[in-house]
Amino acid sequence: MSNEILDIAARMKELREICEYTQEEMAQALGVSPETYASYESGRTDIPISAILAMAGTCHVEPSALLTGGEPKLHVYCLTRAGKGVGIDRRKEYRYKSLAYNFGNKVAEPFLVTTPVVPAGTPMVVNTHEGQEFDYLLEGTLRLTINGTELILYPGDSIYFDSSYPHGMQAVGNEPASFLAIVL
Repeated sequence: MSNEILDIAARMKELREICEYTQEEMAQALGVSPETYASYESGRTDIPISAILAMAGTCHVEPSALLTGGEPKLHVYCLTRAGKGVGIDRRKEYRYKSLAYNFGNKVAEPFLVTTPVVPAGTPMVVNTHEGQEFDYLLEGTLRLTINGTELILYPGDSIYFDSSYPHGMQAVGNEPASFLAIVL
């Protein structure tokens, strides 16, 4: 596993202990099995962004505490220049850039997400997380499934959905797809 995943895993364990949760209690709070949670905390498996957001909410900290090890410092505005942001390259299906990682008390988590082109027939990885999500396609063509319904998005298309339903995205065509994802 990458050093980034191991660092996040160590921060998850430390935060869980500070909040006085057992692994089983935290697994229940995140909606995963105790074995899955233990694999996150050990750094043996990839940690979905949905688990990071859920743990941050459960422990009443900003997600950046888990992602970067620091607390946000900005409270009036947070400017992220083009091509900047905190990269979160933890899953091969998605590359995230947190666009407001240093702003405290956010009501939404904005990400720039890029998904590479995958070979035809590659199974789509789906996930769920609490809340809602807004996605706006910037580049490429994106195949999206939500609760078993398949949609194709083109640049300029957007979708707002209940993210507690299984959903996943894949680039289709010859180029990666990039989209703005706002998780509420």
